[in-house]
Amino acid sequence: MNLKMILVCTAILIANPLSARQKTDVIIMKNGDRITCEIKQLVSNTLYISVSYILGTLSVDWDRVDHLESQQLFLIKTQDGTVYTGTLSTPKTLSGRPLQIEVLETSDKKVTLEETQVVNATETSTHFWERLNAQIGTGFAYSKGNQSTQYNLNSSVEYPAERWSAGAGYNSNLTSNQGASNKTRNDVTLTAQRLLRWNNWYYAGLADFLQSTVQGIQIQTTLGGGVGRYLKNTGRTTFKVYGGFGWQRITYQQVFSPSPTQQVTSALFGTSLNLFRFDRTTLAVDATVLPALSQLGRVHFNLDTSYYVKLWGKLNWNFTVYGSWDNQPPPGFVGSDYGATSGISVKFGNR
Repeated sequence: MNLKMILVCTAILIANPLSARQKTDVIIMKNGDRITCEIKQLVSNTLYISVSYILGTLSVDWDRVDHLESQQLFLIKTQDGTVYTGTLSTPKTLSGRPLQIEVLETSDKKVTLEETQVVNATETSTHFWERLNAQIGTGFAYSKGNQSTQYNLNSSVEYPAERWSAGAGYNSNLTSNQGASNKTRNDVTLTAQRLLRWNNWYYAGLADFLQSTVQGIQIQTTLGGGVGRYLKNTGRTTFKVYGGFGWQRITYQQVFSPSPTQQVTSALFGTSLNLFRFDRTTLAVDATVLPALSQLGRVHFNLDTSYYVKLWGKLNWNFTVYGSWDNQPPPGFVGSDYGATSGISVKFGNR
């Protein structure tokens, strides 16, 4: 419980410095309206802005924007995998021609991009705390019939930079039923990614720590790394795959049956899919497969799927499906643990 409280407090503290930006950006719409605001993000053909006299974040149809000016730093990602850091503006274009975005980089170099080239543009800063993005969510269910109680807590923190990014996530589930022992599942994940010189190629590393009473796992440590590629990288869809090698150390609970700690060397394959739909819904799917090399025929599979629906501002309803499978667990142990949860989550930062 102490770890959960630390994660909650960390997310709240992160949110404080991110809300202090000055709202000095200017957007001019095609109908002549002029809006002074803070530009938060451009993604999925939607411009997210914050206005000082309106609560929450507003969504603006990017196709109706005629011109914008901002002195704030942004991370701009393009379809070919190139990333820029700089301030944004849109030069005047002739009628019927595609909108262009000018990026003035920190090195005073100006880059002009076609609107269709840009995957997303996210507000950033030279200060560490103002770069962080975070999310925290929770859900609760109760049934009187069998005195069943279930709750879940999830949180994540991400640090994006121009050529690399790092993140951490925590998911916890507790199920309590009358006449049965409590079932818990706790999962901590650390990830890092860095772009290579070749377009849309990257190398990545991960560390995962899993505890599951259903599978009798006291602690399962997974370390891995490899090389990946973005197969699709647009404002609405991001799809990437990666492959490499991994190592696992699994300590089982002795309450089930005597079982030694196992160490497994594996190949590592993973995929990540993100689908964005104008301002309202987001689908994120992450899956990893670890075929054992030191114990041929044994395979570990992990899945984490989340569907988000925007309710108001940065408040979302989410539905999550999670699971972990082992096709050759020790005798007497369960090979799978999976489930589904729903609840409310709130985002902090620039996401």
